[in-house]
Amino acid sequence: MAGKAVARAVNQYFLGTCMVSSKQNAAKVRIPRLVLDEHIHMYFKEYENIYANDPQKLCKTGDVVLVKVLPQKLTRLITHEVVEVVYPLGDMTDPITGKKIVASRYREHIDEDTKLYGRKDSAFDYSKAPPRGRLENIRDFTHKKLYLKYYDDPENPQKDTI
Repeated sequence: MAGKAVARAVNQYFLGTCMVSSKQNAAKVRIPRLVLDEHIHMYFKEYENIYANDPQKLCKTGDVVLVKVLPQKLTRLITHEVVEVVYPLGDMTDPITGKKIVASRYREHIDEDTKLYGRKDSAFDYSKAPPRGRLENIRDFTHKKLYLKYYDDPENPQKDTI
Protein backbone atom coordinates (compact mmCIF):
# COMPACT_ATOMS: atom_id res chain seq x y z
CA MET A 1 0.00 0.00 0.00
CA ALA A 2 2.72 2.48 0.93
CA GLY A 3 4.64 1.69 -2.26
CA LYS A 4 1.66 2.66 -4.44
CA ALA A 5 1.26 5.97 -2.62
CA VAL A 6 4.94 6.77 -3.10
CA ALA A 7 4.81 5.82 -6.79
CA ARG A 8 1.71 7.99 -7.27
CA ALA A 9 3.46 10.96 -5.61
CA VAL A 10 6.61 10.48 -7.70
CA ASN A 11 4.75 10.32 -11.02
CA GLN A 12 3.25 13.80 -10.63
CA TYR A 13 5.92 15.54 -12.77
CA PHE A 14 7.07 14.61 -16.26
CA LEU A 15 9.69 15.98 -18.65
CA GLY A 16 8.68 16.14 -22.30
CA THR A 17 9.09 17.92 -25.61
CA CYS A 18 6.50 20.43 -26.78
CA MET A 19 4.90 19.50 -30.11
CA VAL A 20 2.66 21.35 -32.59
CA SER A 21 -0.79 21.70 -31.06
CA SER A 22 -4.12 22.77 -32.54
CA LYS A 23 -5.70 23.44 -29.13
CA GLN A 24 -6.07 26.95 -27.72
CA ASN A 25 -4.36 27.53 -24.33
CA ALA A 26 -2.95 24.01 -24.38
CA ALA A 27 0.36 22.50 -25.41
CA LYS A 28 0.82 19.02 -26.83
CA VAL A 29 3.71 17.37 -24.98
CA ARG A 30 5.52 14.19 -26.05
CA ILE A 31 6.67 12.21 -23.01
CA PRO A 32 9.14 9.32 -23.47
CA ARG A 33 9.00 6.21 -21.29
CA LEU A 34 10.80 2.88 -21.25
CA VAL A 35 8.73 -0.29 -21.66
CA LEU A 36 10.10 -3.73 -20.86
CA ASP A 37 9.76 -6.45 -23.50
CA GLU A 38 9.34 -9.61 -21.42
CA HIS A 39 10.37 -11.91 -24.26
CA ILE A 40 13.89 -10.52 -24.80
CA HIS A 41 14.26 -8.68 -21.46
CA MET A 42 15.10 -5.32 -23.01
CA TYR A 43 13.68 -1.86 -22.54
CA PHE A 44 12.40 0.07 -25.55
CA LYS A 45 11.46 3.74 -25.70
CA GLU A 46 7.83 4.53 -26.38
CA TYR A 47 6.17 7.92 -26.49
CA GLU A 48 2.93 9.17 -25.06
CA ASN A 49 1.30 12.41 -26.22
CA ILE A 50 -0.60 14.44 -23.64
CA TYR A 51 -2.22 17.87 -23.62
CA ALA A 52 -1.10 20.30 -20.92
CA ASN A 53 -2.80 23.51 -19.88
CA ASP A 54 -0.65 26.50 -20.94
CA PRO A 55 -2.70 29.73 -20.61
CA GLN A 56 0.41 31.99 -20.44
CA LYS A 57 1.80 30.41 -23.65
CA LEU A 58 5.14 29.61 -21.97
CA CYS A 59 6.31 26.94 -24.38
CA LYS A 60 6.90 26.87 -28.10
CA THR A 61 7.40 23.92 -30.41
CA GLY A 62 10.62 22.06 -29.61
CA ASP A 63 11.04 23.28 -26.04
CA VAL A 64 11.72 20.77 -23.26
CA VAL A 65 9.08 21.43 -20.59
CA LEU A 66 8.20 20.21 -17.11
CA VAL A 67 4.54 19.24 -16.74
CA LYS A 68 2.55 18.09 -13.73
CA VAL A 69 -0.66 16.13 -13.38
CA LEU A 70 -3.73 18.22 -12.59
CA PRO A 71 -5.83 17.11 -9.58
CA GLN A 72 -8.91 17.22 -11.82
CA LYS A 73 -9.15 17.15 -15.60
CA LEU A 74 -9.92 20.50 -17.23
CA THR A 75 -11.42 18.84 -20.31
CA ARG A 76 -11.52 15.35 -21.72
CA LEU A 77 -8.04 15.84 -23.24
CA ILE A 78 -6.29 18.35 -20.95
CA THR A 79 -5.01 16.40 -17.95
CA HIS A 80 -1.70 18.12 -17.16
CA GLU A 81 -0.30 21.62 -16.64
CA VAL A 82 2.94 23.23 -17.88
CA VAL A 83 5.09 24.19 -14.88
CA GLU A 84 8.14 25.67 -16.62
CA VAL A 85 10.27 25.60 -19.74
CA VAL A 86 13.41 23.70 -18.74
CA TYR A 87 15.35 24.04 -22.00
CA PRO A 88 14.16 26.34 -24.79
CA LEU A 89 14.90 25.18 -28.31
CA GLY A 90 18.06 26.76 -29.65
CA ASP A 91 21.00 27.75 -27.46
CA MET A 92 21.88 24.88 -25.14
CA THR A 93 22.97 25.64 -21.58
CA ASP A 94 24.83 23.28 -19.26
CA PRO A 95 22.47 22.79 -16.29
CA ILE A 96 25.28 22.53 -13.73
CA THR A 97 27.57 25.41 -14.70
CA GLY A 98 25.05 27.61 -16.53
CA LYS A 99 27.48 28.12 -19.44
CA LYS A 100 26.47 27.95 -23.10
CA ILE A 101 27.57 24.83 -25.00
CA VAL A 102 27.93 23.73 -28.60
CA ALA A 103 27.59 19.95 -28.97
CA SER A 104 29.93 18.72 -26.21
CA ARG A 105 32.18 21.80 -25.83
CA TYR A 106 31.78 25.05 -23.96
CA ARG A 107 31.67 28.19 -26.10
CA GLU A 108 34.47 29.65 -23.97
CA HIS A 109 36.76 26.81 -25.01
CA ILE A 110 35.86 27.32 -28.67
CA ASP A 111 36.68 31.04 -28.34
CA GLU A 112 40.07 30.19 -26.77
CA ASP A 113 40.86 27.85 -29.66
CA THR A 114 40.03 30.57 -32.21
CA LYS A 115 42.34 32.99 -30.38
CA LEU A 116 45.17 30.44 -30.51
CA TYR A 117 44.75 29.27 -34.10
CA GLY A 118 42.94 32.21 -35.70
CA ARG A 119 39.39 32.57 -36.96
CA LYS A 120 38.25 31.11 -40.27
CA ASP A 121 35.99 33.13 -42.52
CA SER A 122 33.50 30.26 -42.57
CA ALA A 123 33.37 29.92 -38.75
CA PHE A 124 30.04 30.70 -37.08
CA ASP A 125 30.08 33.62 -34.64
CA TYR A 126 27.76 32.83 -31.72
CA SER A 127 28.07 36.31 -30.21
CA LYS A 128 26.45 37.87 -33.29
CA ALA A 129 23.70 35.25 -33.64
CA PRO A 130 20.16 36.62 -33.11
CA PRO A 131 17.98 35.12 -30.36
CA ARG A 132 15.20 32.66 -31.06
CA GLY A 133 12.00 34.21 -32.32
CA ARG A 134 13.41 36.57 -34.95
CA LEU A 135 11.79 34.57 -37.77
CA GLU A 136 8.24 34.75 -36.43
CA ASN A 137 5.80 35.37 -39.29
CA ILE A 138 8.62 34.72 -41.80
CA ARG A 139 9.58 31.07 -41.34
CA ASP A 140 8.48 30.31 -37.79
CA PHE A 141 4.71 29.97 -37.47
CA THR A 142 4.62 28.08 -34.16
CA HIS A 143 2.95 31.02 -32.38
CA LYS A 144 -0.04 31.01 -34.74
CA LYS A 145 -3.26 29.14 -34.15
CA LEU A 146 -3.41 25.93 -36.19
CA TYR A 147 -6.41 23.90 -37.21
CA LEU A 148 -6.91 20.55 -38.86
CA LYS A 149 -7.29 20.32 -42.62
CA TYR A 150 -10.63 18.75 -43.46
CA TYR A 151 -10.59 18.96 -47.26
CA ASP A 152 -8.27 19.53 -50.23
CA ASP A 153 -9.41 22.22 -52.63
CA PRO A 154 -6.86 23.91 -54.94
CA GLU A 155 -9.31 26.81 -55.47
CA ASN A 156 -9.56 27.49 -51.72
CA PRO A 157 -6.23 26.78 -49.97
CA GLN A 158 -6.36 26.53 -46.19
CA LYS A 159 -3.66 28.45 -44.35
CA ASP A 160 -2.01 27.26 -41.12
CA THR A 161 -3.30 23.69 -41.33
CA ILE A 162 -1.73 20.45 -40.25
